[in-house]
Amino acid sequence: MRELIDWSIARGDRDIVDEYMNHSLKYTPNGGSADLRREIAKLYVTDSITEDNIVVFAGAQVAIQTAAFSICDSTSHAIVFLPGYQSLVEGPVHARSEVTQIKLKFENKWAVDISEVEAAIKPNTRYIVMNQPQNPTGILMSEDDQKRLRDLAAANDIYVLSDEVYRLLEHDPSHRLPAICEVYNKGISIVALSKPWGGCGVTIGWAAMQDPSMRQKMIDVAYFGTACPSRGSEIQAIMTLRSSDAILGRNIDIILRNKALLTRFVEQTHSDMFEWAPPTAGAIAFLRFKGDLTTAQLGESLAEKGIGIKPAYCFAPAKHIDRSNDFFRVGFGESKFPRALDALREWAEEYRASNAIQQS
Repeated sequence: MRELIDWSIARGDRDIVDEYMNHSLKYTPNGGSADLRREIAKLYVTDSITEDNIVVFAGAQVAIQTAAFSICDSTSHAIVFLPGYQSLVEGPVHARSEVTQIKLKFENKWAVDISEVEAAIKPNTRYIVMNQPQNPTGILMSEDDQKRLRDLAAANDIYVLSDEVYRLLEHDPSHRLPAICEVYNKGISIVALSKPWGGCGVTIGWAAMQDPSMRQKMIDVAYFGTACPSRGSEIQAIMTLRSSDAILGRNIDIILRNKALLTRFVEQTHSDMFEWAPPTAGAIAFLRFKGDLTTAQLGESLAEKGIGIKPAYCFAPAKHIDRSNDFFRVGFGESKFPRALDALREWAEEYRASNAIQQS
């Protein structure tokens, strides 16, 4: 918070600091205050997204849930992808929709196979749920595949939700995809301040879309979940967005430095123990352990060393996990990552030594 205030004052934006110190504790408007929605709209490059195309939420989780309940019901069919962020995979289920789960494959570098999506479409398919850049793999689909998926959805009158919380953290900015809300009139982009900006505690997320009727539907549905975010959070969000250059520049530098360390670990010094499809965006990677531990067992062993990972069961139902997809997620977006990697290296050396003793 101190940094946000300092950056605001440095750029001559004292008014936003004064407003934060003296803001009202009244309810904010359903869907978010106009000044925050205007600031969010500046992130989009086409005229199709203005403040009137934004719905503000208390974080992306609520936006994901709201979208599912706004589109799906007991008569609908939805398509999701595994491995996937649990809220995205389970959202349509909670909304009572029939769901087809398409499995992404390591051998295909976790890419979405558009032909599989086409084959999964039914007459009652209303909803396709994407995550680009993808969580947990850190892989970004090609722009050509995005266009093919959009055209397929348009031909079948299907809404496409794209969780874009890791967008703006592409390791090569030239690979950045257009936001789905800008290139498809039934596309919904979900974003939060928690990832590119690192502002988890601001608890502000949003949905952007062209369809005005869907915007109002989401506002109506959200009213029965979280009616509105706090004004203090909204002002913090405005301060954060206006400081984007400083924040995003710093965060991508951390990510690229840490990725270089992790790449050396996986591909050089410990390639006998781990493998991956190198991530291309965001601050996460999906690794396979080549030893005789499942990712659940690996997680327990690493936890004893104070190392946190996300095992495969966090991203797919246990019944779908086998050797081919038993990968675990690591995060490399924090300044303390080198210390965590040192701890992982120490664990790996102990495992090597122990196995060598057993084999002899």
